[in-house]
Amino acid sequence: MRWLSHFASRAGAVSLHRQLVVWVLLPQLVLWLAGGIATYRLAVRYVNQAADATLSQAARTVAGQVRAVGDRLVIDFPYAAQKVLEADPTDRYFYTVSMPPGQLILGNHDIPAPPSHMTPRPDDPYFYDGEIAQGADKTGGAYRSRTKVRIAALYLTYGEAAGQRQWMLVQVARSMANRENIWKMILVDTLLPLSVLILLMTMIVWVGTGAGLAPLLRLRREVEGRSPADLTPLRAEAAPQELRSLVRALNDLLASVRQNIDAQQRFIADAAHQLRTPLAGLKSQTELALDATRDPALVARLQRVHQSASRAAHLINRLLMLARAEPEAAMVQEKISVELLPFVQQVVATAVPRALRAGVDLGMDDDGDAAPPASLWVKANDMLLGEALSNVLENAIEYAGPGSEITVRVDRDAQHARIIVSDNGPGIAPADRARVFDRFVRATSQGLGCGLGLSIVKEIISRHGGTVTLEGVEPHGLRVTMRLPLSPAAPAP
Repeated sequence: MRWLSHFASRAGAVSLHRQLVVWVLLPQLVLWLAGGIATYRLAVRYVNQAADATLSQAARTVAGQVRAVGDRLVIDFPYAAQKVLEADPTDRYFYTVSMPPGQLILGNHDIPAPPSHMTPRPDDPYFYDGEIAQGADKTGGAYRSRTKVRIAALYLTYGEAAGQRQWMLVQVARSMANRENIWKMILVDTLLPLSVLILLMTMIVWVGTGAGLAPLLRLRREVEGRSPADLTPLRAEAAPQELRSLVRALNDLLASVRQNIDAQQRFIADAAHQLRTPLAGLKSQTELALDATRDPALVARLQRVHQSASRAAHLINRLLMLARAEPEAAMVQEKISVELLPFVQQVVATAVPRALRAGVDLGMDDDGDAAPPASLWVKANDMLLGEALSNVLENAIEYAGPGSEITVRVDRDAQHARIIVSDNGPGIAPADRARVFDRFVRATSQGLGCGLGLSIVKEIISRHGGTVTLEGVEPHGLRVTMRLPLSPAAPAP
């Protein structure tokens, strides 16, 4: 049974539909083959019986033409009767009358003698197969062909001589060509309808197994068509009885994933509350202490404490945002259709006060391309997308420096909407533009950055099926381009 286990292991790569069809049709093919063999043997048996009966009758007819006159045999076999026996070249009869042990009296001397193990039985024909050589060349050389024949041998007694019974042997042979044709015709006429039935059965089995597997295909499409954020249970009542245990197992898995994500979200919320509050208190206390003291050494220490607290708060905020942008957390974030231009304008307006405090000119460039920016819609989670754009703006404000300009533009590129943030600050060296998307990698030692801002931007944009690229601006500066897939259509008003 090793071959069966090997076939079963290989069958895992084949579709279930094909496996069912193969296992259903394989017994039918075996039965078809067995039926063909049985039909062939039955056809040979019955055709031989009918042909042997004809040979036996022909042998008795030839024997009836032989008369004993004294110790000799006289044959009254008309020439016309001989021609009748030899008329059909494809179904010829050959005959021989002889006196054992080999004295030929009449007929074809090429008919093979009966087998040596044959015991003569008077008036009881014996049948056997043989070959007759035909078509000798003109020089008397070898025969050009040999004909398969079926032979009937009939021993008869015709008197006694010197106290011994006298025997004569009548042999009649018939070509097997027509007999083989009959076998083949019976076999074809039997197997051809069976083959058509097998073909029809194959089609019926293929359609039937397809219909039987339709619930499984619907379940597959239901799972494949879901968004990563959809963790609702599958409909177990619509599944067949054999699949309900699988559906229940999948629903249990979805429920477990949902619980784990909810637990992670609760942990993030609790951690944000527990960490932000003491850090905010620490910053407030250091600011009060700075206002209350004039000691230069103490002021320097308090400023370092305040800077460290600000950096820690910034790092915690970035870590929490990165946790919310992770794939496991992003799965439960709902995506909606967002009109990109008003959305970007709102985020930019929120960042303007900070830009003013930093002495940076932040504004929108509303010059659109061929398609009006107002018509651009994307499918996105507005909170995460807003955080990504805010991080890009914060980095620009932080590192561009006072007196710099930051311009935000919305347009489209083929099948993508683009949010482009350009500044005329110092920019990022070309060698560092690829690695700044890694976590905790910074291209400069200035500012309070922790090396997570662009990593968060890339994570969020990737979750939305988009890309982020960095390019230099002449004579100096940096351009951040965020591409997002366009939504197929705007929501109905």
